[in-house]
Amino acid sequence: MLHNIAKLCQYRRKVFHILPHVRCATRRQLSTSALESPEVDVALSTGRILKISSGKYARFADGCSVVTIGDTAVMVTAVAKQKSQNTSFLPLVVDYRQKSAAAGRIPTNFLRRELGPSEKEILSARLVDRSIRPLFPAEFRYDTQIVCNMLAIDSANPPDVQAINGASAALALSDIPWNGPVGAVRVGLVDNEAIINPTRKEMQLSSLDLVVTATRQNLVVMLEGRGNVVNENELRMAIKKGTKEAQLIINGIERLQKMYGKPKRALEPLPAVDEEIQNAVQTMSEMRLREIFRDYSHDKFSRDQAVSKTRTDTIDKVWSSFPAADPGVISETFNKFVKGVFREMLLEEKRRCDGRGLDDLRKISCSVNLHKPLHGSALFQRGQTQVFCTVALDSPESALRLDPIASLDSGMRSKNFFLHYEFPPYATGETGKIGPIGRREIGHGALAEKGLVPIIPNEHPFTVRLTSEVLESNGSSSMATVCAGSMALMDAGVPVQEAAAGVAIGLITKYENNDTKHLQDYCILTDLLGIEDYMGDMDMKVAGTRRGMTAIQADIKVPGIPLKVVMEALQKSMEARFKILDLMDETIGASRTVRKDCWPVTDRLVIEAHQRAKLLGPGGTNLRRLYLETGVQLTPDDETSFRIFAPSEAAMHEAKEYLENLLKAEKIPDLEFGAIYTARIVELRDTGVMVTLYPSMPPTLLHNSQLDQRKIAHPSALGLQVGAEIQVKYFGRDPVSGYMRLSRKVLQGPATAMIRNLDRPGAAGATAGATTNPTTSGMEDVKS
Repeated sequence: MLHNIAKLCQYRRKVFHILPHVRCATRRQLSTSALESPEVDVALSTGRILKISSGKYARFADGCSVVTIGDTAVMVTAVAKQKSQNTSFLPLVVDYRQKSAAAGRIPTNFLRRELGPSEKEILSARLVDRSIRPLFPAEFRYDTQIVCNMLAIDSANPPDVQAINGASAALALSDIPWNGPVGAVRVGLVDNEAIINPTRKEMQLSSLDLVVTATRQNLVVMLEGRGNVVNENELRMAIKKGTKEAQLIINGIERLQKMYGKPKRALEPLPAVDEEIQNAVQTMSEMRLREIFRDYSHDKFSRDQAVSKTRTDTIDKVWSSFPAADPGVISETFNKFVKGVFREMLLEEKRRCDGRGLDDLRKISCSVNLHKPLHGSALFQRGQTQVFCTVALDSPESALRLDPIASLDSGMRSKNFFLHYEFPPYATGETGKIGPIGRREIGHGALAEKGLVPIIPNEHPFTVRLTSEVLESNGSSSMATVCAGSMALMDAGVPVQEAAAGVAIGLITKYENNDTKHLQDYCILTDLLGIEDYMGDMDMKVAGTRRGMTAIQADIKVPGIPLKVVMEALQKSMEARFKILDLMDETIGASRTVRKDCWPVTDRLVIEAHQRAKLLGPGGTNLRRLYLETGVQLTPDDETSFRIFAPSEAAMHEAKEYLENLLKAEKIPDLEFGAIYTARIVELRDTGVMVTLYPSMPPTLLHNSQLDQRKIAHPSALGLQVGAEIQVKYFGRDPVSGYMRLSRKVLQGPATAMIRNLDRPGAAGATAGATTNPTTSGMEDVKS
């Protein structure tokens, strides 16, 4: 017994002796594995290296990747719930956050921390969302969140495009079912040469800023860009090059996925619909639906009401025949069938539900100069889409200031032209809360602004705010904003280079087994309707002038479309744009020559340096009073020059009269450099005495150092009093401050010039002493 106990103790001592070494070894192994992360380098055609890594950060997420280019690093995580949601759509959320810390900055708000998402963050999140959403399986309905986190931002490489690549890698490496990967690049155009992922400095020289997202086999998934009136041929070349370059990134992500990717999780199959129910839905609704879509007298609301009535009748009848069936399943079956019938009719008959051919535009009407007090206004009506645009012109100080991180990304500190887009609920005949602007409105407004920026002259004296209010909506309200906004700018007298217009292009496709590379059939729709956008596979918005493209955005709902289809859609958009511009020119042509009384005006005021204090007044009270009474703003350019902004010609006249009276003074005698004058003391100060040379002169300081040859601490030491007269020598005005330079000290010797008394009217030339040859001796002793 004792022997066994001794052996047991000996064993325990050995075990506890070994355990610390085991723990240390395990800890070393974990720390080593944490530092080692799989990584691939993607060499782009420009020679830049794009690094994609994983396994080091955020290992609790389903998927995580870090994309690095230059010194910019973006971490993207992907997490999806394990249980499917009872929804008919994919609940995907993309969050993109710009971090001031990543740029070595501190936020400038009161709390000094990142607050709600900015406009730039929202636009970047939408960019990522539209790039990855089409590749999720139809049966995937799990809550999914993509978070793009900026780890480091340099001043050369923007992070938004790399967030798309990071999301693609994170999803590919995760166990989330996804039919990716995709690759994204930014394409610039400098001297007719396409540049991949240009730096911020290169973008300042580029006439194109285009983001291309593509998947395998050169299929385009998303387009987003702006151009400085880029020719269509150059745009096609850029899209092709961007799609080709994206294949390099896709290959890199696939290599990483093969080595380190997780097995994809099994999807819960959608509830199977009984074939009898499907046949019943088809039997009871097909003829009625075809009649509705062939009735070209329908508008948006009557068509929707007819389809809704058919839905209700069909569900009731099918449910009465199959009482055990779920009404929700029957409703979803009907919705799928409606979509199938709509698309099939378009492909078969090449005729749209409103009677138009595939290339026809809806009826367009437009008008300008709708309200007299407005600087510029326009109403654009295309079918049942109606947009009202107004222009407000203001001083350059009203420019939109960008936050420091957005300035670092774009290279701009402020914008003197910006567009605000509003989409109230009544535009679609609905009720809803009117509050802070939503992500959709921000995206549509940013697209319309991109379409109009290139036609605004660079050297414009005003800040321009364009407001777009969507009053009716049945498709492509953002492109209607471009049309109405272009006319409103012309109506406001903004010297735009040429008119811009926009149009939306749709797509209906037919394919099998997600093979969109080999389409069985397709048709391209010009001037998209709302129902065609909902039922279709693409919404490509293109804005531009007669010379070329200014903005493009393509939302594609299928897992990519061939380049051939993209090029055809671009051609259709150009043809439609020319037709719209012809109609706009007829409306705006005559009114551009009419000048409005409400237009603001600018001018420049130049004064002497010594008049600046009189113009400003104590604490700038004169300028504030001028603004409150007339609405006129004075902005200093330098010490003697001011810019004047007036809201109207009448206000400018009133302001000039006020300024003339303010600066009006008696005729100032011409003071001779080096002459001696009689000065009257009006005030004693610790630093010297305030003196005047003539009655209307503002007092000027004669410093203690210029009162006497001896050093004095106070003027009273010399027996000087208010009202006393002394002789001083004049040495002109200080070139910076404009103050007079006077000295009494230099006169305490032989007389050097005649003494003049200007304190009495008409005494400018009176002599008060002997004259000698004038000299400037002693000037070097005068303090400015």
